[in-house]
Amino acid sequence: MKIAIGADHAGFELKNHLGEVLRQTGHEVCDLGTHSAESTDYPDYAARVAKAVASGAAERGVLVCGTGVGMSIAANKVQGIRAAVGIQIEQVRLIRGHNDANVLTLGARFTDPETARELLLAFLDAPFEGGRHERRVAQIARLEEQE
Repeated sequence: MKIAIGADHAGFELKNHLGEVLRQTGHEVCDLGTHSAESTDYPDYAARVAKAVASGAAERGVLVCGTGVGMSIAANKVQGIRAAVGIQIEQVRLIRGHNDANVLTLGARFTDPETARELLLAFLDAPFEGGRHERRVAQIARLEEQE
């Protein structure tokens, strides 16, 4: 699977760790920055990753900032993106299974590398369940179109 990843300065180290996890598990990684720990603005990287996923250039996206929240808010401004902060394994399975989330955001200040790895793998492995959830994802898409 082709995965676009991005981070601000707070998420730089964890992003690099997750990029290596992705490569080791056979995924193609499109690293859209940042490429240093120098202070930067998270919306720039959220936009890059979200646009890559929305356009189909990447199948899924992963974003890392201090809390994961800023990245999630920014990425969700791009039509077709369903970004969610991952905190627990079962929650991540549900954001995929019920919400068809296509971007996972993580908080580097609150997520250790091993937990981040487990959350990432759950995000990649969990399928969208469809069924009654399809109706709700379609309602989200209609909200985007109305705006």
